[in-house]
Amino acid sequence: MNFDYTDEQKALKDEARRFLAAVSPLSVVRTALENPTEGFDRALWQRIGEQGWCGAAIPEEHGGIGMGYVELCALAEELGRALAPVPFASTVYQFAEGLLLAGSEAQKADLLPQVAAGTLIGTLAVTEGPGVLTAERIATRFSGGALTGSKLPVTDGLAADRAIVLAMADAEPGLYLVDLTGEGVERRSVSTIDPTRGAAEITFSGAPAQPLGQPGKGLEELARIEDRAAILLAFEQLGGADRCLEMARDYALERYAFGRPIGSYQAIKHKLADVFIRNEVARANAYYGAWALSTDAPELPLAAAAARVAGSAAYLLASRENIQTHGGIGFTWEADCHFFYRRARHLGLILGAPRDWKRRVADRLEQRVASENEGKAA
Repeated sequence: MNFDYTDEQKALKDEARRFLAAVSPLSVVRTALENPTEGFDRALWQRIGEQGWCGAAIPEEHGGIGMGYVELCALAEELGRALAPVPFASTVYQFAEGLLLAGSEAQKADLLPQVAAGTLIGTLAVTEGPGVLTAERIATRFSGGALTGSKLPVTDGLAADRAIVLAMADAEPGLYLVDLTGEGVERRSVSTIDPTRGAAEITFSGAPAQPLGQPGKGLEELARIEDRAAILLAFEQLGGADRCLEMARDYALERYAFGRPIGSYQAIKHKLADVFIRNEVARANAYYGAWALSTDAPELPLAAAAARVAGSAAYLLASRENIQTHGGIGFTWEADCHFFYRRARHLGLILGAPRDWKRRVADRLEQRVASENEGKAA
């Protein structure tokens, strides 16, 4: 099993890095951060749409370019490295994957070409405040073809045109497709630690909606969407963690104290070595997840949970140690270190807290062991 990119995929990744370095330097991130009303950089989003990245894994019959999921993982890694302030994850990893997994042919034919062209922004609206998501905690209702209730927070909820919403109908959870620009929808901006990824509270007051997927299977279908999104987000986290390590290394080599680069001191060496090891663990798990995603392997749920846990831990550690390595200036607004810490905290929470994903790892390992034991007994 080859756990590395092919030469063609490396070329795509290199080209993506050059493109983002030209159109999305950290000054673009700072502009988005200081103007949180929009919640993303619209001009950058348009440029990315023109590149065809939004349709990388969407089949050609639905307007995409059908490159495949490993190629999409490569793009995700570079978007994470650049901290691109765009609703790519919400639209491509979550909304488009939800349509591909659960959408009808009519829904796919209508919406996926718009996603692929970068002309439609989508999102996933499932949570209703803090806490583990269960059927008992879902207050949003679907009845008579309309939704009532509210979702909080919804990442990219201000920018999105459409949303996949989790709601109850006849005491059973289901997924529903909603036009956020239509009647019965009210959106309110909410502040988060990463204003470059705008968030909203969305209130539905009889908003017209249409079912997505099988009635009563909302939580199961949501779990499948989250597994696929978790792997793609793990690559964004890996890209960000690698960038943090490079920033810390470069600063440790150029900053002198007592006549020596600070990188020559054991305290800094050990710090950066710990980050490197954690990044490599995240890379191995992300690559395993990419393989499972691209082959739709039975191991996908376990690989997704492992990638999610490792990616979240690596990015958070790398962003923290980057600040520490920069010393006093690392804590200032003028330094760029806090951009990565904000994104690390944000990405670590948008699909559920790390402790929830650690529980999924344990549950899925137990299921695999039980299945293997049943096979041996038979």
